[in-house]
Amino acid sequence: MRKITAGLFISADGVVESPEQWHFPYFDQELGEAVGTLLGASDTVLMGRTTYDVFAGSWPAVELAGGEEAGMAKAIGDTRKIVVSHQDLSFTWRNSEQLKGDLVEGVKALKEEEGGPIGMSGSVSVVRQLLAAGLLDELNLFVHPVARGRGMRLFDENADPIELALLSCKPFVGGTVHLVYGPAAV
Repeated sequence: MRKITAGLFISADGVVESPEQWHFPYFDQELGEAVGTLLGASDTVLMGRTTYDVFAGSWPAVELAGGEEAGMAKAIGDTRKIVVSHQDLSFTWRNSEQLKGDLVEGVKALKEEEGGPIGMSGSVSVVRQLLAAGLLDELNLFVHPVARGRGMRLFDENADPIELALLSCKPFVGGTVHLVYGPAAV
């Protein structure tokens, strides 16, 4: 069975909304390597439509520019990308397809397919649903040393409790802490 691993940038007070507005002061080589390893180990990337739009709006241009991040951009472009959305989508970025139908049933089927790990970056609503359904194998939280005060949090205050087990914890020199959680043993 394929493993699903998600990674999120999160503030010390639990905010995951719009990390592009607050996480860059803490993004250093160590954090970049951890995020790159997370996605680089995956042969499939699962994401929501909003995350897809952000990625498709930037990574192809980074690849074409040929700069320092072109290799990573090419690798993401070459990776199979599965986008979750209730709307019918058309894609301009190669290797992109839509997960049609029920998310939980579709992800269960995806986990049963032949292949390597499935990675996720962002896509908070999808992460929440997969956690609630018990389908997420690892949750990588990159906790940044900043309190945002406002914004969407990873765990909605009305959500049912989800038991997690801490698998690892690594502080980075820049102040970010990489926490890895898995499902709690029942």
